Amino acid sequence: MQHALSPALDIDGPVATVTLRRPALANRLELEDLQTLEAHAIALEAHQEVRVVVLQAQGPHFCSGFHIDAVPGVDAPALFEALCSRWESLPAITIAALQGGVWGGATDLALACDFRLGTPKCQMAIPAAQLGLHYYGGGMRRLVSRLGLGPAKRLLLAAQTLDAQAMLRTHFLDELLGDPAALEPRVQALVAEIRGLAPLALRGMKQALNRLAAGQLDLDELAAAQQRCAASADLKEGVAAWQARRSPCFQGI
Repeated sequence: MQHALSPALDIDGPVATVTLRRPALANRLELEDLQTLEAHAIALEAHQEVRVVVLQAQGPHFCSGFHIDAVPGVDAPALFEALCSRWESLPAITIAALQGGVWGGATDLALACDFRLGTPKCQMAIPAAQLGLHYYGGGMRRLVSRLGLGPAKRLLLAAQTLDAQAMLRTHFLDELLGDPAALEPRVQALVAEIRGLAPLALRGMKQALNRLAAGQLDLDELAAAQQRCAASADLKEGVAAWQARRSPCFQGI
């Protein structure tokens, strides 16, 4: 049974939603929240029918990061590295819906998602140097591979705060909605677009793209994924739908 304030996981067929639920504390993450988020990721790995996962939060802020008062007694970087690496490797396509501030380790949790959509109220900062923390390797890799070395240094070595426009320019945000009310409809539209695509192809290409970004592409693994798609019922359905000028109905087989 989920605690009333811990991150919630809801699965509705091919779509799952994970919701941060501490709005009174800007969705600050407690130790048990990190453990719950990792448990949700493990559960999602087992649900092969899930094609899209939305990560969202209640209230005006997305997440203020880890509870700073707990940092001295907890290896927060190691916990975030394990969580975000598992989140990044989820087979489903992941979307972060960012309605407001994204701080500390929460920036990496969002970066571990495949897509990030935001509003003009978004801001981000990583106060590791202000706290005396050394940021962890996986988070630095994601910052450099997705944003570039310059923005990564601005965030980590100058502890700068980026506003929504800067988040868009540095490609932290894939889309910046002009109206905050447009965020949820746009997220659901993107979910619908992804649901209509072939799951086998998506999973294989997501894994390959992430490995490419990390400089760890396995050519044998890539060839095997390509062969699975070439022999799949989904490819036959996709070709048939293309020829018949109708929408395909992919089964992930």
